[in-house]
Amino acid sequence: MPELDYQTAFHLTPVGLVLSLDRIIEDCNEQICAMFGFERDALIGKSFQVLYPSPDEFARIGERIAAHISTQGTYSDDRIMKRRGGELFWCHVTGRVLDRAAPHAAGVWTFEDLSATRRVAIEPTRREREIAAQLVTGKISKQIGRVLDISPRTVDIYRARLMRKYDTGNGTELLQRLLGT
Repeated sequence: MPELDYQTAFHLTPVGLVLSLDRIIEDCNEQICAMFGFERDALIGKSFQVLYPSPDEFARIGERIAAHISTQGTYSDDRIMKRRGGELFWCHVTGRVLDRAAPHAAGVWTFEDLSATRRVAIEPTRREREIAAQLVTGKISKQIGRVLDISPRTVDIYRARLMRKYDTGNGTELLQRLLGT
């Protein structure tokens, strides 16, 4: 019987795993490669930015992660990510860092592909993706505004745009579409 060790467990885990230093992928398992459509060698030594829909989202989410981790030690959210071919998909991301005072210095991150249950049906803008990611957590406009550092009225404007794009009549229908139910 083959021996089970930490290296084997890392590579066989059924969720995507990444070890990072300063937001650079130091190691990753095959699940990450399958999820994002990259060869392992193409990800090692690269910035997480290659997995984001835009450089701006990479920067904004990085700021949000740093602020949260410095107080909590962990971070978790559902967000839209990008596969190698450009396809956008919903992903649940969770991370833990070694030092709260240096939130991007060294961490362990998990990625779960949510595309089987939640589809990206339209091509949302960067801000619409941010708003949608907060809406699916059940936050109201005031809470979303605080998280994204924008006014609740701006949140309402983007929510209305999403409702038009998804052709929904109310917030409940929009949530159902965002969640793929």
